[in-house]
Amino acid sequence: MTHNKIKISDISSLLSDVRACNRCQDLALGAKPILQLNPEAKILIAGQAPGRMTHHKGIPFDDPSGDRLRDWMGIDCDVFYNESAIAILPMAFCYPGTGKSGDLPPPIQCADQWRVQLLELLPNVELTLVIGQYALDWHLGSNKQRTLTETVRLWQNHWPELLPMPHPSPRNNRWLKNNPWFAKDVLPELKKQVAALL
Repeated sequence: MTHNKIKISDISSLLSDVRACNRCQDLALGAKPILQLNPEAKILIAGQAPGRMTHHKGIPFDDPSGDRLRDWMGIDCDVFYNESAIAILPMAFCYPGTGKSGDLPPPIQCADQWRVQLLELLPNVELTLVIGQYALDWHLGSNKQRTLTETVRLWQNHWPELLPMPHPSPRNNRWLKNNPWFAKDVLPELKKQVAALL
């Protein structure tokens, strides 16, 4: 297996560094990095940043957004939180605080400091779910469209290695209602691919 090339001590050391990180001193609730990583994982969830509820619980996607995401993927909590199957690396690992229209953007220094190093520890990933605008900006760069909707609509351009997605937050109920093709065309393919990989 590919991951044999990665030393367990290297993984442990890097994860310890990430979990001890407190570079962002001005965070509303302080630093509390939250992620899930194992080099055997075949699916990567690249989200935005932990929300307030996630910060308090210390568990990624243990909220209504996570319930919807698991439904989209066709899996239960046991599979979702099996780090040997699924890695969860948001664009920032700590809750950024709240602004006028929801949570603040993920602080860019988090991805700058950690993202490339952590992704190198995931050689077996075959499907990356890229959730929300900030993750799309980082993972797709110039390959994304003008808007999130246009990028998601052209999902087949990146399939099956990567799937651009809207955030599963209840705040996006309107988007989902206005774009029924996502549930009709995209989600059945996502469920099929997740089942094949796991």
